[in-house]
Amino acid sequence: VQLQASGGGLVQAGDSLRLSCAASGRTFSSGVMAWFRQAPGKEREFVANIERSSGQPYYADSVKGRFAISRDVAKNMVYLQMDSLKPEDTAVYYCAATRSLMTSDKGYYEFWGQGTLVTVSS
Repeated sequence: VQLQASGGGLVQAGDSLRLSCAASGRTFSSGVMAWFRQAPGKEREFVANIERSSGQPYYADSVKGRFAISRDVAKNMVYLQMDSLKPEDTAVYYCAATRSLMTSDKGYYEFWGQGTLVTVSS
C-alpha cells in the first residue's frame, strides 16, 4: 500500500485546512486509516483515525471538536478537515494505515505516507 498525503500549507490562526491522503497499490477494504503529526523536536503523535468499513472516528483530545476525519472508500481517500487552527497545530502531518484494529499507537501502523507540512502563524 502506498499513501500520498497532500493539502498542507501556511495559514493563520483560526483558519481551516483540509488534508487528503490517497491510497494506492494493494489496498484493503477493512482496517484503519489514521493521521499523525510531528512537530519540530517532538515525537510523532496521534491525531485521528477512522475505521475503513464503518467510518467510526476517534480523535486525540487536543484536536477533538476542531478536526474531522472522513474517508471515501470507493476512491481510497482519507481526509482531515482542520478548523480553528492554532499555532501549536504546526507540524508535518502523516497519513498511515493498518490492517489491525483501531489504535492510536503508531507502532501498529504498517504503512506511512511521506507527510505534508502544516504551518499555523499567530
